Amino acid sequence: MYLKKYNFKNKIALVTGAGKGLGKACALALAEAGANLIIVSRTENDLIKLSKQIKKFKVKCKYFVCDITNYSQIKNIINKQNKIDILINNAGTNIPEHFLKVKTSNMEQLVKINTIAAFNIAQLVSLKMLKTKNRKKIGGSIVNMSSQMGHISGPKRSVYSMTKFGLEGLTKGMALELAPYNIRVNTVCPTFVVTPMTKKFLKDKKFKKDMLSNIALGRFAEMSEIASAVVFMASDAASMITGTSLLVDGGWTAK
Repeated sequence: MYLKKYNFKNKIALVTGAGKGLGKACALALAEAGANLIIVSRTENDLIKLSKQIKKFKVKCKYFVCDITNYSQIKNIINKQNKIDILINNAGTNIPEHFLKVKTSNMEQLVKINTIAAFNIAQLVSLKMLKTKNRKKIGGSIVNMSSQMGHISGPKRSVYSMTKFGLEGLTKGMALELAPYNIRVNTVCPTFVVTPMTKKFLKDKKFKKDMLSNIALGRFAEMSEIASAVVFMASDAASMITGTSLLVDGGWTAK
């Protein structure tokens, strides 16, 4: 049998930034594939709505309202879980500014959310994963949500790229050190996706035209396309893939 299945039965997946956008799409895709979910976001209403949608797939779902930059809060949530098999380290943000005009407070906020919080969550979840006695046999998967801007950059993206290049480096280091425990670590790197976060940027017609001109396929990505890539990386179908990036960029970085 050569086709590995996307079988997430009895697997527990933690998704951060799950209330909206890509996090929500990833949580729903994993639920559809049979995973039980732990979803984290700052907005309780979003989590309540999402948990109802997830339960339609006849899987379990727990939600926690949490600011991921609050270390003690996220540590408490992760430590009280019985088991975590998959982490979708998705929560992140962007504040586009010209390099010469970057406000220190904005730079620090991006680093705090996109890099430091991502590191803390990955470390805490890895430690939790290792408490499962048969971890080496059943494996584990961590998917850090990166960006094509973790491989290239662009106007008003210097700080965002800095955080995502950092996440790419972290992913490679983690992959090497967690490989002996059969925990795989990879990134998924989307191009521009139409989400609640990017919609405000795409209102600028010139910006929209410039972005589309860089995508060989000539369109923005759909959230389902990114979620499908994440599910693949989290599944046993990707059991020999670790320490690398899956670019879902429509050909942007092929130039």
